Amino acid sequence: MLSTTTISLENFFQNAFKKAIISDDRKSLLRTISKAIAEEYKLKNVVNLNFICTHNSRRSQLGQVWSFYAAHYFNLNINAFSGGTEVTAFYRNTVKTLQKVGFEFQLVDFSHQNPTYQISIKNTKKAILGFSKLYSNPINVAPFMAITTCTNADINCPFIPTASYRFHLPFVDPKHADKSEKQEEIYLQTSEQIAGEIYFIFNDVKKLLQ
Repeated sequence: MLSTTTISLENFFQNAFKKAIISDDRKSLLRTISKAIAEEYKLKNVVNLNFICTHNSRRSQLGQVWSFYAAHYFNLNINAFSGGTEVTAFYRNTVKTLQKVGFEFQLVDFSHQNPTYQISIKNTKKAILGFSKLYSNPINVAPFMAITTCTNADINCPFIPTASYRFHLPFVDPKHADKSEKQEEIYLQTSEQIAGEIYFIFNDVKKLLQ
């Protein structure tokens, strides 16, 4: 088991939403996404989300993991996936920042280039696999809603045939802080921002389904 000193996952998720500073334009985008999710949920009683970024190493992984948690928190039948236009690795700093807030990581397939982790929520049986892969990898159940999280992915994926919807929700890449004194702080801030916006989306979905 890979672990670090953790804080309450639930508290972090709730506080990320409370602390989130979201512009009106961004809120409009988040509500457009939540409306599409709710509409598809009403039709199928299940929604698949696929967070896509060029390398599937940082932002798209954070989007997947926080959506995985949000589905549990809000008790929604929403599956969270992620992928890239290239295969690299689930970057170690991304893993560490998620461990820090309470996610549990179990190494299930060792690879120097691209290890696979089982990511779980403490005291539940819920788990997902985390590793870098193409957005079209068979593990990403189709059809899915595609949510691109970086400009490169949006440009490089002009057509995703298995996507029922496509939204562009960019986040600043924490990669710029790698090997700097602020590395841990920046990754945690990025995780917090993504968690807060995922909370916004899922909370809105829950309200729309009532």
